[in-house]
Amino acid sequence: MPRHPRRIAPLLALAACVLLAAAAWSQPAQPSQDVRLQGLRGEGLGDAELARGTTILIFWTSWSPHSRDIVARVSPLVQRWSPQARVVTVNFMEERPAVDGFLSNKGFDAPVFLDSDGAFARKYSVATLPGLLVIRDGQVVYKGRLPDDPDRVIADFLR
Repeated sequence: MPRHPRRIAPLLALAACVLLAAAAWSQPAQPSQDVRLQGLRGEGLGDAELARGTTILIFWTSWSPHSRDIVARVSPLVQRWSPQARVVTVNFMEERPAVDGFLSNKGFDAPVFLDSDGAFARKYSVATLPGLLVIRDGQVVYKGRLPDDPDRVIADFLR
């Protein structure tokens, strides 16, 4: 019996999440396969929506310490870039109740899509959380870590 079960339980949960993510990424999605995501508000996101205009996608998960402030980081992006691009978020490999619980009472104004099996992230080879993906007319123009100042990166593609 461990001496400090409260300290070990979060580590085991984190290890399980990492193993699940690794397993999901080890099975690449087909590049031409349309992976359709369901939004928390009932809307959908797939190739058809990404083929028109510019979409800024932020990938995140509630269990990552780097995503704990995702609402505070994304809300200014929605305010600044919404006239020129769609700003949406993609939750990576969590079930809806966990996402709803994390976002409750936070007033998040960006659409949230669920990538429960990681297929959408695999399709676009998103390898960091939180991650930033900018798609213009169906083509990926930027993919990488969500920087501390994402406006500098995004501005290059929207001006």
